[in-house]
Formats: sequence, structure tokens, C-alpha cells
Amino acid sequence: MNGHVKNMYFQQSMESATTLLSLLLVMAVDSTRTVTLCRNQQCGNSLQQTLKLTRLIHKESVDLIRIYKATQGDMSELFCKTSINNVPDPNISGLDPSERIASIYTHVQAFFPHLKRVYEQQTDLQLPTTMLLTELTRVSNRSSSLAALVNCIYQSLFPNLPVPEPAREPTSLPPSQNTFQQKVYGCVVLKRFKEFLSNVARELRTLKTQVCKKRTQVNVFR
Repeated sequence: MNGHVKNMYFQQSMESATTLLSLLLVMAVDSTRTVTLCRNQQCGNSLQQTLKLTRLIHKESVDLIRIYKATQGDMSELFCKTSINNVPDPNISGLDPSERIASIYTHVQAFFPHLKRVYEQQTDLQLPTTMLLTELTRVSNRSSSLAALVNCIYQSLFPNLPVPEPAREPTSLPPSQNTFQQKVYGCVVLKRFKEFLSNVARELRTLKTQVCKKRTQVNVFR
């Protein structure tokens, strides 16, 4: 790894550390203080931090798909174009902001078991030291952080509403698969997750413009 690449990775690591600072603070306190801390965060700051993390994970998911294709053999492009069921929908649902933020939270939770399954399948197909497994772990961990930040935003913007809970019936994991099916499944999961992150980034930009602007105006006229 040359000096330029090392500097690039160092810079990304520093940006990630800054982005996750508030999350680490939240995780360091008990549940009651966590609610208070979330609700006291400024609207724009919370959304900007979450948007930065979303963009980072999206960038890493693009790289992850590229690495995934490179490790799956000559038919990797075909794998990723196949349509299968039992993979979470990348689209965000809901009419008002509270429903859409809750949808983001429940959707990212729905992807967790699928990302875990892809990792487990690839451990049987790849060497333990392969970059693919490392990147899968990185994206999964950052996604857990994203879910926590989205939950925090929800509590901050809608303190009188119940905290959203993961779907009671998440998308079911596929039954036993052969090697070809595993490769197809893995690529579809990663592709849809990347699409979901694009939708999340777009949604957060809209919320920052609409919801935070309204809250600022309300505070000014109080």
C-alpha cells in the first residue's frame, strides 16, 4: 500500500470517528440518559451526522459489491442481475416524516440477518483472510451504528411517539442453498442494500430541509 492510499484510509478513518462520536456517547450511558441525550441534540446536527455515515456506508457498499463480484468467478455479473425473493425491499415507506424515519430504522434492521447470512456463506467459499470478509464485517458494523443514530433522530424529533421497533416478521432467510444459489443471494442482498442506502441518503436530505427548518422557525417565534 503506497503513501497516498495510506493517507486516504487514515482520512476516512478520522471522518468516521468524528461521525460516530455522538453514537459512542449515547452507548456509554444508561437507557434513561440515552433518551435525554438524543432529544437534546440539535435537529440539523443529528441528521448531518447520520447523513455522513450513510454516505460512507454507501461508498463502502459500492466497493463491497465490486470485491464480491471479483471473488465469485466468471458468472458474477449474471449473479447480480438475477431476481430472487426473500430479500428486503430497498424502498422507504410512510406518508409523514415520523413514519419514514421509522421505516428507515426497521429496514436497516431487516437487512442485518441477511448480511450475516452472506458473511456465513462466504466463510465457506473464501479464505479467512480475504478482503471480502473484512469488508462485509465493516459494513455490517457501520450499519448497526446507523440504526442507532436513526433511532436517536426519531427520539429527538418525535419525543411523544413510541420508539420504533424492528418488524415482527422480518424477511425470512432462504433455506439451504447450493453454491450457485449462495452467490446469487449474496450479490442480490448487497445490491439491494446499496439501493436502500441511496434512498436513506435522499430521505435524510429531505428531512433536514423540511423538518429541521420547521423546528427552527417554531423555536424562533416562541
